[in-house]
Amino acid sequence: MSHLVPRSALNKIIIVAALGYFVDIYDLLLFGIVRVPSLNSLGLNADEVGTTIINWQMSGLLIGGILWGVIGDKKGRLKVLFGSILLYSIANILTSFVQNVDQYAYCRFLGGIGLAGELGAGITLVSEMLPKNKRGIGTSMVAGIGLSGAVFAYFTFKYTQDWRLCYKIGGGLGFFLLVLRVRV
Repeated sequence: MSHLVPRSALNKIIIVAALGYFVDIYDLLLFGIVRVPSLNSLGLNADEVGTTIINWQMSGLLIGGILWGVIGDKKGRLKVLFGSILLYSIANILTSFVQNVDQYAYCRFLGGIGLAGELGAGITLVSEMLPKNKRGIGTSMVAGIGLSGAVFAYFTFKYTQDWRLCYKIGGGLGFFLLVLRVRV
């Protein structure tokens, strides 16, 4: 298939997949970064309810992994890449408005479902589109760029000190990525 796709299009696919993983890692680690200040601002004990919320997010990741895998096989990887980032973005925006532990947990659950589709579909699409001798470098670029999302999440909170804004930024990044995907 890759011999039919122009090189510039392959590069765009790699960049968009890498940015998707960047946003994915940003969100995946964001709760760990903002857990204590966010829960304290809601009048909650971070040690008591933090585990509950992360368990909801991880449950969403588990369910989402299965769900997006089935959708990807039946409807195609692009549908997963659009649907997962849309769900993730909405969940992040909603998380920025939570007022109690239940709302926080439900939003992180939805975010987890959205997050689960990103890496699998992105890496699979890159692997399917690139020639065999370029797959290693392509998937490594996706992973390398994507992992820098953790650093960005850390510095976003460090400089804003506003956990709600961090979730809004994550949602905004997701919507920006969605626009990029439509163009690619």
